[in-house]
Amino acid sequence: MTNISIYHNPECSKSRAALALLEKNDVSPEIIYYLETPPSIEDLKSLLGKLGLQLQDIIRSSEDDYDELGLDDETLSEEIVLDLLQKHPHLLQRPIVIKGDKAIIARPPEAVLGMIENGKGE
Repeated sequence: MTNISIYHNPECSKSRAALALLEKNDVSPEIIYYLETPPSIEDLKSLLGKLGLQLQDIIRSSEDDYDELGLDDETLSEEIVLDLLQKHPHLLQRPIVIKGDKAIIARPPEAVLGMIENGKGE
C-alpha cells in the first residue's frame, strides 16, 4: 500500500511526466483526478498546509478564468478564493504530489524523486 497521492490531470504533460517518474521508480500512487472530483475546501486547506504555500501560490494565474473570476483582487477573502478554486479545479496548480504530511507541486516533474528517496514511497 502506498502513501503517495498525485493530483493528476492526464491532459497536462508535467502531470503525465511526474506520474511516469513515480511509476518508473516502482511507486503506484493513488491517482486523484481532481478535475472529475474537485477537492473540497477542507482538502484545499489541508493541501496548503502540506505544501507550506500561500493560497495564491497554488492557483494557475495564466488561465483565462483567473482574470475573469477576479482572482487577482487582493481584497478577496481566503474563503471566497477557496470556494472559487473548488468550483474551478482547473485553476489548481498541477501536479501536486502528497506523501504523508508533506506535498509538493511537481514542477519540474523530477521534484517527485525527492518524495520517494526514502523507501520508494512506502
